[in-house]
Amino acid sequence: MSSSAPERLDLPGPRREVSGRLPWMLVLPAVVGLVFLVLPLAGLLIRAPWPTLLERLAEPQVLEALRLSLVSATVATVVCLLLGVPLAWLLARVEFPGRRLVRALVTVPLVLPPVVGGVALLLVLGRRGLVGQWLEASFGITLPFTTAGVIVAEAFVAMPFLVISVEGALRGADRRFEEAAATLGASRWTVFRRVTLPMVMPGVVAGAVLCWARALGEFGATITFAGNFPGTTRTMPLAVYLALETEPEAAIVLSLVLLAVSVVILASLRDRWVSAP
Repeated sequence: MSSSAPERLDLPGPRREVSGRLPWMLVLPAVVGLVFLVLPLAGLLIRAPWPTLLERLAEPQVLEALRLSLVSATVATVVCLLLGVPLAWLLARVEFPGRRLVRALVTVPLVLPPVVGGVALLLVLGRRGLVGQWLEASFGITLPFTTAGVIVAEAFVAMPFLVISVEGALRGADRRFEEAAATLGASRWTVFRRVTLPMVMPGVVAGAVLCWARALGEFGATITFAGNFPGTTRTMPLAVYLALETEPEAAIVLSLVLLAVSVVILASLRDRWVSAP
């Protein structure tokens, strides 16, 4: 007696959605979850000092923190692009021993508490760190508690977003175009530059935007590795934390700026992973 797996039943005609009463056991938790996510943001908008908003945004300390945040996040994103795109290509296109381990290590900063990341950076790049003491003795380079330290901390926590996005785009790209270019005599570098990179450019752009947004909002690793010095390392998240203790309205204004940036990021990426069919 032989048994076989049941065959899939394909019903003729167009697909129809399931109709009937919505189950309250699903609707009620969904509504509670939506309120839980939206209510804090609504509270931020309700309590914002709208009459003096522009005046507070023009304050020197706010403009200073905003300028430092934009510059450091942009430079950190460029660093992530220069290092992360080749790393993503290596993970997606090259078979080598321990590739799964390398991929796991690359994603560790995604789940690592940022403060722990800052401590790890201090142990490696600090003045007495494994690499930091050599940098200071050989080149006079000191990274902790400097603007360069802010960039390093932001790049450390943001690069995995870029690598994951680009690697996913590389895995989804049609490799037949690369193979065709290779059969015509193109080198691997030429194939990457002229064929692969243009194909995965949407993934690179999406990863860069996410990377920039993550760098802009970085707090824990920055304050641990770079400190909180006005004009040098005090980015907007640090300014929010400091203002919350002394001037709550200024903290709300800075938070609104970061909220606006987050909304713009989501709007720019809605076609990739936010919108639903």
